[in-house]
Amino acid sequence: MFLPENLRNELKIPLGKLILNSSSEKENYIRSVYSERIVITVGDATSELLLQMGLTPLLHIVDGQEKRQKRSPPLANSITTELTCKNSPGKIEDENFDLIKNIFSKKPPIRLIVEGEEDLLVLPVCLFAPENSVVMYGQPNEGLVIVEITPTVRDKVQKIVNQMK
Repeated sequence: MFLPENLRNELKIPLGKLILNSSSEKENYIRSVYSERIVITVGDATSELLLQMGLTPLLHIVDGQEKRQKRSPPLANSITTELTCKNSPGKIEDENFDLIKNIFSKKPPIRLIVEGEEDLLVLPVCLFAPENSVVMYGQPNEGLVIVEITPTVRDKVQKIVNQMK
């Protein structure tokens, strides 16, 4: 599925709460959310932030890139399940919907390494994440987005996915 131009601007609007990079409350807020919810991270910098804080997400999705620049994937001590997939920039490969739908039945903590680009995989994650989940992803040059998975969020994401070609 390809993301048309008209949806690119819509996806620049955070799906959840934006915590600015400059916020002094960022780490405390993350720890509070982590203590109450199932946490899933999408993106190398976001995953690395939590892992460096000693917090291991149920699932973290990385592609070895940050702002389109190659980097080493974040170090994680306790990965039980590691999977790989391919995903082209600006797209969500059809098989990745099924992969993410079923990934939550795997033994956590889970790492999904994406060959290509992981950015848009936040959409199927929001559709299929377990109840009581939050999805965290980076908003480039701004901060961290924390999305509580609710029926409203799922509906919004489904409408976006339905507009993809």
